[in-house]
Amino acid sequence: MPATAPTDFDATAAALRACRLCRDSPVYGPPLPQEPRPIVQGSVGARLCIASQAPGTRAHRTGIPFMDPSGVRLRAWLGLDEAAFYDAARVAIVPMGSCFPGLDAKGGDKPPRRECAERWRTSLFSGLPDLDLILVIGQYAQAWHLGRLDGGLTGTVRRWREILAEPRRPRVLPLPHPSWRNNGWLKREPWFEAELLPVLKGEVAKVMAQR
Repeated sequence: MPATAPTDFDATAAALRACRLCRDSPVYGPPLPQEPRPIVQGSVGARLCIASQAPGTRAHRTGIPFMDPSGVRLRAWLGLDEAAFYDAARVAIVPMGSCFPGLDAKGGDKPPRRECAERWRTSLFSGLPDLDLILVIGQYAQAWHLGRLDGGLTGTVRRWREILAEPRRPRVLPLPHPSWRNNGWLKREPWFEAELLPVLKGEVAKVMAQR
């Protein structure tokens, strides 16, 4: 992440929630096809960050991130109940694109809008000085936080031990997206549940116990 002067997370998040850049002045591609509803969670004291992709249709409708089957699976991976997961004092949720990007021709979610990360991401993370662990979910977040991805998403997640051990603060741990669309990936990569998930739950528990 590029260096920047410290910012106030609450003020930045409020400005982000009012943003209409992708609808009114898009830089990449056509305007957002629906009314923007930027979603972000966090506070200056948050210790854990979920760096996700972009809100889906349910999040767009409700304004609540991961309130869907993907969220159920993600919370199971982390060992967190809803109360802990949505505790903004401890958990930040900062997607690469804060608005639902619309659906592609096959009915899947489009990629996160690039304007969002370029405009807001550095300032948001500048306002989260106490983060200890960032969970980077999917290739877009992994590319932003880790740079070049050797071997794509699978290769990056396979290197989770190396990445977690790197001397950076906050620490970073790469994950696949918990969507049902990745069920085949999870079956092909049994090491993820057998080796990575126990460590993930342990790391999350330690971070959540911090005050």
